[in-house]
Amino acid sequence: MSSNMSDVTLHVDENTSHGERENLRNALLSTSGIMAAAYHDEKPHLFVIEYDPDKINSSELIDIAKSCGLNSELIGL
Repeated sequence: MSSNMSDVTLHVDENTSHGERENLRNALLSTSGIMAAAYHDEKPHLFVIEYDPDKINSSELIDIAKSCGLNSELIGL
């Protein structure tokens, strides 16, 4: 088990509903190497993601958002 963890903020470009944010969160959490994904309805464009960079590349987070029909970019913490 790796103890290497990184945090990143994913900025989603589109205005999304609560359901769309839940779908993205579920897609992120179902991906190996992602330990946590959180958002707040008060800041609907931002997701904070905790992941293991030994298991998943940060650019794959954008791919996951794209698979949910969303455009996004990473904001480093």
